[in-house]
Amino acid sequence: MELRHLRYFVAVAAHGSFNRAAQILYLTQPALSRQVKDLEEELGVALLIRGKNAVTLTKAGDRFYEEAREVLARADLAVQRIRSEARIEVLRIGYAPSVTADILPQALKKFHAVQPNVRIELADLSTEEMIRMAGEGQLDLVIALESSVTTIPGFEWAKLRRITLVLAMPVDHSLAKLKQISPKRLQDLPLVGLAQESFPDYVPHVRDILKPFGISPRFVALERDGVSTMFASLAANNAAAILADSVVALMPRSLTSRPFSPAFDFVTAMIGLSSIKSNPHAELFSSLLQKEAQRLKTTRK
Repeated sequence: MELRHLRYFVAVAAHGSFNRAAQILYLTQPALSRQVKDLEEELGVALLIRGKNAVTLTKAGDRFYEEAREVLARADLAVQRIRSEARIEVLRIGYAPSVTADILPQALKKFHAVQPNVRIELADLSTEEMIRMAGEGQLDLVIALESSVTTIPGFEWAKLRRITLVLAMPVDHSLAKLKQISPKRLQDLPLVGLAQESFPDYVPHVRDILKPFGISPRFVALERDGVSTMFASLAANNAAAILADSVVALMPRSLTSRPFSPAFDFVTAMIGLSSIKSNPHAELFSSLLQKEAQRLKTTRK
């Protein structure tokens, strides 16, 4: 059990609604619902009664609500004291895991080596959440695909890397036996994608790259919570997904990927730094991330 589980539960209980709590927490409703369900399963007791338009507390939930509020209050007080005493600086980063999975860990390690007193707050966000939080001044640095967020005002953008698209699928999928995938093989192939509510550019981009081959993608599922949810959906539907090659580092062993031949055009990943409320550590982290991307590109040649 983690503090975030308590925060999620308290927010839902206080507002009587998963939808309202999700808006306040900057989460998607399915993601919030799943986290609270995980908490109930860990406790072994139901905390909420889920109605059609609202949620109410069970008797156990009512008791746990008060306890959870006390724990969170003590934790917040402890954090405030530590921050005040140590004067810890914070760098707030919003990122897309599919863009950074293979380069972020090393960049974080190198940053902490030279700036041990700076705490990095990482937020794994959908496009919708990233645009909202960046626009509200809650992010110092943004990492995302070029077409997704580069219209955010008050951010200066630089290229991070070029990303190749691959086809991800279960290891026992019929196409997994091939070394390369022709785009024409996607005709009538069951695909899993990202839902337009959270990732508005994904489906249009897939349609655009397949159009020259005379193919209209056949989506059997569109996930709102990002690539980690897509992985489970791929197995459940015995389907495939067009993803960035950088996401391969996140895939479970039950999945595999293959390059396309002919390859689709590269997708450009970008780094955005806030120019309205600049953070002195954002430029350093941006530089380290770009160097790591270049190092990885060189090692793969």
